[in-house]
Amino acid sequence: EVHLVESGGGLVQAGGSLRLSCAASGFTFDDYRIGWFRQAPGKEREGISCITSGDETAHYADSMKGRFTISSDAAKNTVYLQMNSLKPEDTAVYYCAADPGGDIATLNIMEYDYWGQGTQVTVSS
Repeated sequence: EVHLVESGGGLVQAGGSLRLSCAASGFTFDDYRIGWFRQAPGKEREGISCITSGDETAHYADSMKGRFTISSDAAKNTVYLQMNSLKPEDTAVYYCAADPGGDIATLNIMEYDYWGQGTQVTVSS
């Protein structure tokens, strides 16, 4: 059974940083696509970044380039999202999602089969 657990969220002041973790289990961590998404109150879920196994290519939504960095640690079956220079508008629930076997970089929500429970990020002004 595929299981994703996010951690690392919390309250941070504007300009601060957080690193989110997504611990994955239940699938081979050498053949996957994992993405980070977020959903703010009253807004649709939006894609931030994804990473694929093999060449570990990272892909970012245009609006997320520059402040967010995705990375993975295969030994720990964990994908990270480093978030810098956070702004109040970054306040949202952050989710990781997985598509075991996915090898094309996409932030289309429909292409992800498994989702974590989310972790709250709150940025104060």
